[in-house]
Amino acid sequence: MEPQQDHDDTDDAFDGPSKSQRKRDMHALQDLGEALAALSRERLRSLDLPDGLRDALLQVRSLRTHGAIRRQLQYVGKLMRDVDPAPLQARLDAWNGVSREAVARQHEAENWRERLLADDAAFAHLLEAYPGLDIPELRTLIRNARREREESKAPRNFRELYRALLALIEGGGADTDAAPPA
Repeated sequence: MEPQQDHDDTDDAFDGPSKSQRKRDMHALQDLGEALAALSRERLRSLDLPDGLRDALLQVRSLRTHGAIRRQLQYVGKLMRDVDPAPLQARLDAWNGVSREAVARQHEAENWRERLLADDAAFAHLLEAYPGLDIPELRTLIRNARREREESKAPRNFRELYRALLALIEGGGADTDAAPPA
């Protein structure tokens, strides 16, 4: 007689992610938590985090031993299970200049800076694109950056002009009909 084999089809059903996948997900949350712990207090405050998670992230800074930091980051990873990590990762990428949008904004700021330093007419185009800009401040930065180039001085105003343009671009308010940077 043949032994009867009972194969219940429900036993072979997929129960969700494998143990390995769950471990990878937990490590990814810990890595994100570690990146969040490295942020300044101001940036941490700007994120929409539960108070317990924010406190745990701030506590990582006070720890000195490797083991204590590792355990705290594991705890942060556990707390991160209750938080949607996608917006946090997107915000980190934007701050670190990783996202395509952030890189595009940086390139736009560089293009505007080069056009402004090369041609006085570019200022009128910038004013059309960003009507809310601070005209005297930008004119001063442009004039000082040009002088720095001519005198081969350190590019302090050159960098400051870039930062001002980047803040202007990130702040929005661009007129889509204005000429794009060349």
